[in-house]
Amino acid sequence: MALLFPSEEWIGAYKDAINASEAYAKAAQNWHAGAVALVLSKQPDIGLDEDWCIWLGIDGGKCHEIRKVSFEEAGKAPFLIIASYERWKQVIHKVLDPVKGMMQGKLKLKGHLPTIVRFVKASQELVNCATQVDTRFLDE
Repeated sequence: MALLFPSEEWIGAYKDAINASEAYAKAAQNWHAGAVALVLSKQPDIGLDEDWCIWLGIDGGKCHEIRKVSFEEAGKAPFLIIASYERWKQVIHKVLDPVKGMMQGKLKLKGHLPTIVRFVKASQELVNCATQVDTRFLDE
């Protein structure tokens, strides 16, 4: 059964997919730079009435924690990536590479871009993990 993106159920399945991925574990084994927060900017016309923020507590190739947080709390993560719902959909559908999206300004990064670039394979594997979750989008 497809899980609604975003939802608590979806992020739980995403964590499971990350932790089941040998490719992510290998690509991110040396990631010790801290948490990443993903922000889906509000879009009331599709039912996203507030910013939806996901805290990814990742370290050493594993996701130790994933949870919905407030925008204020998301801002405390060493890496904050902000984009519209449509852009996140493009990332999950693998139409938009997240690192290229950051460099093109389609995804806004607050954090150290060279660190993200150094772990481009890990970023790609996080996207691959997202594609493993059977997803239903708000606007489809």
